[in-house]
Amino acid sequence: MISALMPNYNRADLAFERGEGAWLYTADGRRFLDFGSGIATSSVGHNNPHLVDAITQQAQRVMHVSNLYRVPQAERLAERLVANSFADSAFFCNSGAEANEGLIKMIRRAQARSGHPERTRIICFNGAFHGRTLATLSATGNPKYLDGFGPRVEGFDHVPLNNMNAVRDAINEETAGILVEPVQGESGIHVADFRFMQELRAACDEYGLFLGVDEVQCGMGRTGRLFAYEWSGITPDILSTAKGIAGGFPMGAVLTTETIAKHMVPGTHGTTFGGGPLACAAANAVLDIILAPGFLEGVRARAAQLDAGFDQLIATCPDIFAGRRGLGLLLGLKCRVDVALVQNAAMAEGMLSVTAGDNVLRLLPPLTITQADCDRALAMLEGAAARVRAHIAAQAETVA
Repeated sequence: MISALMPNYNRADLAFERGEGAWLYTADGRRFLDFGSGIATSSVGHNNPHLVDAITQQAQRVMHVSNLYRVPQAERLAERLVANSFADSAFFCNSGAEANEGLIKMIRRAQARSGHPERTRIICFNGAFHGRTLATLSATGNPKYLDGFGPRVEGFDHVPLNNMNAVRDAINEETAGILVEPVQGESGIHVADFRFMQELRAACDEYGLFLGVDEVQCGMGRTGRLFAYEWSGITPDILSTAKGIAGGFPMGAVLTTETIAKHMVPGTHGTTFGGGPLACAAANAVLDIILAPGFLEGVRARAAQLDAGFDQLIATCPDIFAGRRGLGLLLGLKCRVDVALVQNAAMAEGMLSVTAGDNVLRLLPPLTITQADCDRALAMLEGAAARVRAHIAAQAETVA
């Protein structure tokens, strides 16, 4: 018989009962250093006192009222995000896919209401990941994810990342905008060149297009700045974010300029749960932490520590690791052996990680990771390399 839980996940045989900082604990007392963070979601670590207190206090007051009424927690969160970004206005939802759905709709509507209803197509990039809904899967464009789900949603054109000639060739009279991840996580930690981001901005200005940035994974401090677009010095027109925004509580957001937001009048878009008091209380608590003086500098310091450690690891274990990738604490180790072997070996050492495309081990520690925990992670990865080496040698002996 099929399991009560639908079998659409390939789950490791681990169940965690509690967490503390960067560590997770199983019921039988084993502990694991969490370099997956729920896929970049547990941004301020596990059992963060400030976040737990904010959620507890809000839950004791009111959890849900719907968007038929004012939500002061959402108003405060929107004001803070606007004050610390390019945006003039914010829309809150429940996930990254929902944020990207909203972003796509907003770009199309703004073009239509600005006199260009023919502009409905959005240029996306090979290797992207924008979500699991039918539209965001079509924006993603990966045939593996689309298999068996029928015709693609129309309106998305795909070109190589960091290839401006291909972008310009794809622009036509139906193009409404461009959607880019400053760092592609799912396909192997590919960073969009800063100059490429600047050229995308220039092309959008030249052709009257809207520049959208998908920061579902790379936003909210993950790269060492509040948003990854800041590294290239550009100003996008619209941005999606989620994952780490509320430290593990389900939430997403679309941030945009008045030029786009003014067209989203009552009835154009909505969500039952999005922007509720509890989610926004959590997100405000996360912002308290991320926006505190020195916090993002600390993220960049831990990123530099890991970069240097990975370089040493690659030099020490060139048979296992081929190179490092990433920005801030959105990191990847390109593997020379099957990445699943490395992930399992790291787990045996007591470290959790996430795989990505292109045979890359994805490493996404909490933004609150300590120097000591980073040292421990590097030692665990060296131990994992030794385990993989021993496994390969044992297999070779068996074959012989």
